[in-house]
Amino acid sequence: MSIGTAANPAKVVLDTNIIISAVGFGGKPRKILQQILDKKIRATTSPVLLAELEDVVTKKFPELKNHFGRINKQIRKKFKVVSPQASVKIVKDEADNRVLEAAIEGECSFIVTGDKQLLDLGSFKGVKIVTAGQFLKVLGKT
Repeated sequence: MSIGTAANPAKVVLDTNIIISAVGFGGKPRKILQQILDKKIRATTSPVLLAELEDVVTKKFPELKNHFGRINKQIRKKFKVVSPQASVKIVKDEADNRVLEAAIEGECSFIVTGDKQLLDLGSFKGVKIVTAGQFLKVLGKT
């Protein structure tokens, strides 16, 4: 599986939990987000995932709410926003199915997540599902 090159960067969907970790806590998720902001990786999201991000920030991480406008603006500027045409019902959690749909529509190679249900799949339709640490290893950025 190709992880991308400088001319053709890897394509990835970051699950909501990874974006929140990147912004709120740093660490490996922030390293991945920085690679996206530096245009070394191409990220994809969808309107549904953006709405989920806003909902989770508002309800569970009110301390990040002040930063949400800036975060949302950066995501909309740096991420490709797709509107998936096909729906999937692979895992029990419907929100997780939306992540899979965005990855397929965006022709991504990876989903980066901390979600056990998604990680247990391992891959879906050629999209490898990995943790932030695993993704950084693939990129050689550990």
